Amino acid sequence: MEQQDKQRFQLLQRGRIKNILKKGSIFLLAGILLYYAVALVYATKTIYKVRRNYAVILEDLAGNRRVVDEVGWHARPPFFSRLELEVPLMNQELYLGGEPEVQRIISSGNVALYVSAMMTYRILDLERWGIENRAPKELLQADFDGMVKDVMQGKTVDELISNRAHIKETIYQVLKDKPLNVGGPTLENKYGVEIVSFVLKDTRFGDKLVEASEEKKRREMIAEAENYAADQEASRTRKLYAAYRDAIRDFRDALGLDSRSDPVLFEFLNQQKWAMAYEKNVHGQNTFVLNNSGGAPPIVLPTSHAQGPPRPAKGGIADAGAAQRAEPTLREALRTYQYPWQTGAK
Repeated sequence: MEQQDKQRFQLLQRGRIKNILKKGSIFLLAGILLYYAVALVYATKTIYKVRRNYAVILEDLAGNRRVVDEVGWHARPPFFSRLELEVPLMNQELYLGGEPEVQRIISSGNVALYVSAMMTYRILDLERWGIENRAPKELLQADFDGMVKDVMQGKTVDELISNRAHIKETIYQVLKDKPLNVGGPTLENKYGVEIVSFVLKDTRFGDKLVEASEEKKRREMIAEAENYAADQEASRTRKLYAAYRDAIRDFRDALGLDSRSDPVLFEFLNQQKWAMAYEKNVHGQNTFVLNNSGGAPPIVLPTSHAQGPPRPAKGGIADAGAAQRAEPTLREALRTYQYPWQTGAK
């Protein structure tokens, strides 16, 4: 009896375990099917959710398109309607050319300029944005690029580089107020948006133009240095002339000469100039012309080694003193001496 009770208990235990495993498998399979069913419904967006600051454009069974902007869960008939577009209602950015990288623009002077710009906008009218326009963001991108390039290509390179703030404000006003065509809508009216801001992120020359600008600056610096050197040389020349003028005036005052003695004084100074040149001659050249204006013959001076010591005049020391007393002063010599060209002119 005990053996039979033991076998019966074992069979009951096995039955309970099988029953539990069977029910568990059924529940697991039902859970998997339910999960995939929910995932399928969510994937087909039969049940969809509208998030905060978002809106949905829905096409219903009758073909009407309508805006759903109430936050929360919503349901739609499967296979007979579709979600056409999900629209964010926050501020959105739009880059020039559709990319944040710089874009190549040709200015009015036919010079290449690399520019990057960004516009910030916000959607206000969902009916106009998503229902009246097909692919509204692509259309807005094309209109935005065209209006910005129209303004920038009408400016010179100097204006685009040195007057960026004014160019930025000009483009902002054009985007907000200027019609796309004469008598047409503005950008805001066409798409039901509000232009929040416009920013020029980068404006720069091409590499070749940068090199040319640096070369131009280098040449300007060289020219400025040459002008400065010329000014210094002119200043030195003026000072030298002033020194000559003061020296000649002092010389005239010391000798008591008047304006009538100027020709004689200048001839004397000319002789002194040539005499100094002769003294500095190291090549043994002893012939030079003092003044060639009157056809005077050349004067030949003897070499230093050919000249002997000065001989005293006859009469000894007394004769030498008398000869010294008989010599005229420099003033008298300048006034009384007659040059060959003066004699020939008479």
